[in-house]
Amino acid sequence: MKRVFLFPGQGSQVVGMGKDFAATCPRVRELFEKAGELLAFDLAEICFEGPEEELKKTRVTQPALYVHSYAIGEVLAERGIKPDAAAGHSLGEYTALSVGGAFDFETGLKLVKIRAEGMQEAGLKNSGTMAAIVGLDRDTVEAVCRHARDEGTVVLANFNSPEQIVISGTVPAVKRAAEIAKEKGARLAQVLQVSGAFHSPLMEPAAKALTSALRAADIRRPKIPVISNVTGQPHESPDKIRELLARQLLSPVRWVETLQQLASEPDTQWYEVGAGNVLAGLLRRTVKGTRATGVGTVAALETVLAEEVRVVS
Repeated sequence: MKRVFLFPGQGSQVVGMGKDFAATCPRVRELFEKAGELLAFDLAEICFEGPEEELKKTRVTQPALYVHSYAIGEVLAERGIKPDAAAGHSLGEYTALSVGGAFDFETGLKLVKIRAEGMQEAGLKNSGTMAAIVGLDRDTVEAVCRHARDEGTVVLANFNSPEQIVISGTVPAVKRAAEIAKEKGARLAQVLQVSGAFHSPLMEPAAKALTSALRAADIRRPKIPVISNVTGQPHESPDKIRELLARQLLSPVRWVETLQQLASEPDTQWYEVGAGNVLAGLLRRTVKGTRATGVGTVAALETVLAEEVRVVS
């Protein structure tokens, strides 16, 4: 049996995430404490108690999701449940690479810190937004974006499932594209509550800062296949990882191709490791007949452990 770990990205955060694990696992407490020291703010307090508005800030959200998912990955490993392959959606790609052995916890967190701060700052300097389009194919959404570019920048940002594509860019252009998408027959064309135009040219300032940090980071070839958001293929050399992580901020997330790449073997057990169940839903819509088990709480972990015992026995 092949185990695949999927790690969530921004939008999956929830107040209370990690609190139950920290109460029962010394290693999880240690990771949150280390993170607080490196970030220079009390990440545990914000994750466990809120307020929600603080947790939703990009500079907090991304480290929170990284630490939470990484910590659960360590707890799973202690229980003998390790991935044979991994992927993460946007921010989650850093967790996947860290769990996959490309860099250690602290290196990953430092990169995530720089990425998150850069993205938040870019969102403030270059006002932008994103919108989810459901029910139109890629060619049609590309045409919609072309027709809306008289209003500004708008590009395809996330290929989340065969029927859901997210677009990103300046506010007027994204709103116009959403209107055109509805005229073209989209079942949904909804502007999202986000703090910037992620995975678009508006993130160029953040990409420059991140490129410098990546150049200095100690990065190794992953020990397991970890799929790149940019290519939909496994990461390879450290230099290529550096290049692709920098490009990721400006490029669409090829999540459909990522899941299809990971689903090449029939006997696969999928786990969504971290907060929420967004990726489980996208998997179900993309790879028919599959399901991902969520591991975001201690209760969910206990269910997984009981199931693993049942399968082994």
